[in-house]
Amino acid sequence: MITKILIAEDHESANIAVQTTLEQIGATLTDYVHYCDDALLKIQKALQANDSYDLLITDLQFEKDHRSQNIESGEALIAAARKVQPDLKILVFSAEGRSSVIEKLFEQLGIDGYVRKARGDAKELKNAIADIGRNQRYYSRETVQLVKQKKAHEFSELDIVILSQMISGKKQQEIAEYLGANNIHPSSKSTIEKRLLLMKDALDFTTNEQLIAHCVRMGIV
Repeated sequence: MITKILIAEDHESANIAVQTTLEQIGATLTDYVHYCDDALLKIQKALQANDSYDLLITDLQFEKDHRSQNIESGEALIAAARKVQPDLKILVFSAEGRSSVIEKLFEQLGIDGYVRKARGDAKELKNAIADIGRNQRYYSRETVQLVKQKKAHEFSELDIVILSQMISGKKQQEIAEYLGANNIHPSSKSTIEKRLLLMKDALDFTTNEQLIAHCVRMGIV
């Protein structure tokens, strides 16, 4: 059961919004901080006092200011908190939308839930805390969709090179010449056209511009 919660969020308006949501579900034992260093210190002190937190809700991005910090990101905070209190439940609440980042949070850092800051996020937060309280991982609908989109096509090394060259402004003939010059095969212009068509079909795009924008947004290239 989730009873004691710590919020790490540097934007005051977002911090207040999370607190309000927690009050609506009856969570009264909540603390909040604006800095990652302060969050870790509170986790350490609570553990030493035998009054540990059940859940950490943290953003990923923390803006730098006049105060020097040892821990400068939500990812670093998650890793540090796990070392101090391995059983601490962690919910990420962030505007980050790249599936590669979200997958890393679950697979490498072992977070318990992810909610993206967007329309309807208050309801998502409530659902996430309820699931985590039942020892279940929480994946929002949007998170599941992002991961599905990325996995709809397994990007090959050749695909990544082609997309990277297109981002740099190269035309297909120029890309074909680049592939040949760097012993990357197949390197024909027709191969490039086929790979682009395959990627667009798999991801349901009609133009190369849509494909490139998606891949940049999702952190694929």
